[in-house]
Amino acid sequence: MDETAAETAEQEEIRGTAQGTAPVPLSVLDLVTVGAGRTATDALRTSVGLARLAESRGFHRYWVAEHHSMPGVASSSPAVILAHLAAHTDRIRLGSGGVMLPNHAPLVIAEQFGTLEAMAPGRIDLGLGRAPGTDGATAAALRRTQRLGEGADDFPEQLAELVRFLDDDFPDGHPYARIHAVPGPVQATSPGGVQSPHRPPVWLLGSSGFSARLAGTLGLPFAFAHHFSAQNTIPALDLYRASFRPSAVLDAPYALIGVAALAADEEKEARRQVLAAALNMVRLRTGRPGLVPTPEEAEAYEFSPMEQEFVASWNANVVHGTADEVRAGLDDLQKRTGADELMITGNAHSGDVRLRSYELIADAYGLPGK
Repeated sequence: MDETAAETAEQEEIRGTAQGTAPVPLSVLDLVTVGAGRTATDALRTSVGLARLAESRGFHRYWVAEHHSMPGVASSSPAVILAHLAAHTDRIRLGSGGVMLPNHAPLVIAEQFGTLEAMAPGRIDLGLGRAPGTDGATAAALRRTQRLGEGADDFPEQLAELVRFLDDDFPDGHPYARIHAVPGPVQATSPGGVQSPHRPPVWLLGSSGFSARLAGTLGLPFAFAHHFSAQNTIPALDLYRASFRPSAVLDAPYALIGVAALAADEEKEARRQVLAAALNMVRLRTGRPGLVPTPEEAEAYEFSPMEQEFVASWNANVVHGTADEVRAGLDDLQKRTGADELMITGNAHSGDVRLRSYELIADAYGLPGK
């Protein structure tokens, strides 16, 4: 494959194609949530079932996000989960949404995702964030330092180092010039070596303007966390598009947004489910992280006035209801933001509820595979 053909192929992998009547490609963000009375094993089995459903119904990609020290979120090791999902799927793109770069040495990430690319050639995305994905104490334990601000501030330099490991192109004289991420391009230059020139596309993730501007300047695809930072979505996307400079990766901006959405057969049931997820967020935000409660527990819980205000604000940004109501909400959000892709995260206590939600959304848009 020549260089121009390789660039075209990479852009096609990033952009995807809308299926059915969806206005843009639809994808899945999985937090591998663990409900009360369930185990991490149960949650991971749900993830396998959900990835298979997403693949069969024409969702474009399936990402997992790095979180730590949260009992209700079993996605502390994205690369491990992605390897498991790769073994149970055939076509759907798999990736991190994201790996928190300051928590890891760039070489380690390059090795992990080079291994994933070798397992599932042409199907792996590497989404990177600069937040810790946890609280400050846990971040300090991960990074072995109390100077946490340095990791975020050094993000552009860490990103550049990671990309050089992925491409195996440190210049002569660089301290890392003779260090190679394996699996990786160095294998093609070894005697008798044959190595695919493809590597996972790098995405930048963000919930504010920093990564939006950096992604635009570098000509990289950008993923915005609308599902927990809705007030910043349009300003960040505007900044990304205004900052964008064409690159070998993209000739025009490409932005997806993470969207919290849950569909149920009845509107009342959808409200019950999102109330339980909101209670989980109340506990997380007040330093009491736990397993995702049942809808029954949430209905019996006595919310304080401040908690009620939080729940109302949180659920205002969760697209929920019947399949038709969720479709209308997603369509409206896409029009308002101009997002090139919608990545749906549907959090609920039960894995069956989550699976049913994605199935209903796929049906509402007439996605293939029914």
